[in-house]
Amino acid sequence: MVQNRVVMLVDFDYFFAQCEELRNPLIKDKPVVVGVYSGRTEDSGAVSTSNYVARRYGVKSGIPIFLAKRNLECADAVFFPVDHKYYKQVSDSIMQLLNNYASNLEQVSIDEAYLDVTLQVEGNFEKAQIYAQKIKQDIKAQVGLSLSIGIGSNKLVAKIACDSQKPDGLTLVRPEEAIKFLAPLSVDKLLGVGKKTFTRMEQMDIKTIGDLAKFDVQQIIEVFGKTLGIYFHNAANAIDNEPVVKQCEAESISKIGTLKQDTHDLELLLQKTDELVEIVYGEATEKGYSFKTVSVYIVNVDLVSKSRSVTLEQPAKDKEVIKRNVHLLLEKYLTESPLKIRRLGVRVSGFSKKQPQQKQLSSFFV
Repeated sequence: MVQNRVVMLVDFDYFFAQCEELRNPLIKDKPVVVGVYSGRTEDSGAVSTSNYVARRYGVKSGIPIFLAKRNLECADAVFFPVDHKYYKQVSDSIMQLLNNYASNLEQVSIDEAYLDVTLQVEGNFEKAQIYAQKIKQDIKAQVGLSLSIGIGSNKLVAKIACDSQKPDGLTLVRPEEAIKFLAPLSVDKLLGVGKKTFTRMEQMDIKTIGDLAKFDVQQIIEVFGKTLGIYFHNAANAIDNEPVVKQCEAESISKIGTLKQDTHDLELLLQKTDELVEIVYGEATEKGYSFKTVSVYIVNVDLVSKSRSVTLEQPAKDKEVIKRNVHLLLEKYLTESPLKIRRLGVRVSGFSKKQPQQKQLSSFFV
């Protein structure tokens, strides 16, 4: 008898805000908002994460900070700037714990990871539910954070199951229940169905995943192409054979920031990149990496993004090498473009692989 594959998707609830509650338990019952501040004014920027108390006031990810403050004006709310270093420390500690519960762990973001627990629960979904509850209890006891878990026979089902019940949720979807579970859900719950695809599917009278599952696969292929068409058909029928893969080595280390004012002035731009270089260099040094490529990432006032890179003849690990090449890349770019710059980023990549590390160390945010 072929053993059922058992996959979990673990998602930390309102992670950034919950980390702030962990650091200061007295704020737990208050609206907590973590924002990405641009630095231009006290209230400029956007909400990154909010706890569920704040969400009752309509404060969600992506809304302007000034609007969040207006909504929470009389609610004794607390606001924090994002603290990536602290959140990563908390995330790393939890991922190390979670790794002990699975044959394979695949971290997909700072607050999400897939776990293949097939061997641990012997392919038994009743055991998997008990096992997931133990994971939740252990993480709560050892770290102090709540999390939601979705359990399915593959990554696709586990992800949608996890998203269906938050916060502090636990949703089990057995293999024989998967198609029925997915059928009534909006088709845009599937990864890859964005706004344009969703609109096109609506025009084809495909509104739910069940509609898509029953739709003629050849017509889907004609509209969306063979690769995407087959993927949509399989996903709607709860078919996903993608394995849970362990993490590989880092691909890049990067950091981006918003300027206090739009500018075309090289000196002002270099002041910002020097700050970013310190952060990027610090991470590369901490991981023991040499790098071979230095890049700058540029967002102009027209919001068009550009990047420029240089590849070194030999791997380097000197901070001045990063600074010198960033300077040259920026200087050259300013001669090519008359537009003022709004955001700047620095990236190093092409690492010498000395030891196993995480797949993605990027700190880019917008």
